[in-house]
Amino acid sequence: MSVMMRAYQPRDIRDAVLIWNQVVEDGVAFPQLDLLNEASGPDFFASQTYTGLAVDEATGEAVGLYILHPNNIGRCGHISNASFAVRRDHRGQGVGELLVRDCLDKAREMGFRLMQFNAVVAANAPALHLYEKLGFVRLGVVPGGFLMKDGHYEDIVLFYHTL
Repeated sequence: MSVMMRAYQPRDIRDAVLIWNQVVEDGVAFPQLDLLNEASGPDFFASQTYTGLAVDEATGEAVGLYILHPNNIGRCGHISNASFAVRRDHRGQGVGELLVRDCLDKAREMGFRLMQFNAVVAANAPALHLYEKLGFVRLGVVPGGFLMKDGHYEDIVLFYHTL
């Protein structure tokens, strides 16, 4: 599968909501509890500094996305944050790495100096491996910082990457 990266456009709302909601529904990675819909999704994606979309070049279907935004405001506004979502049927095929690499480039272009991840679930071994492979540095662990869908608590790992 050949995947190209491009900016999210309003016409992508159905695919973007589907992909985002799959991760929320899984309940093992995103902190959100509420699903997006075609009414709430446009405002959510428009409120980001940038939303990137991974598209299968053969089918034109969106297979993943990321949102990029400041991690904080004011004197800490140079630190970015991002979230990544890959469509269930395309996980484990390298889409996540394409998303993260594109996001790092886009964050640099937009003038961010660092990227910080506040809550990578410790049980998410593929994400931990990918972030370390791409040069992210572990800042520490918050014990029991994430409530899993099944009701138990998992540790979260904080990371940063200098841009």
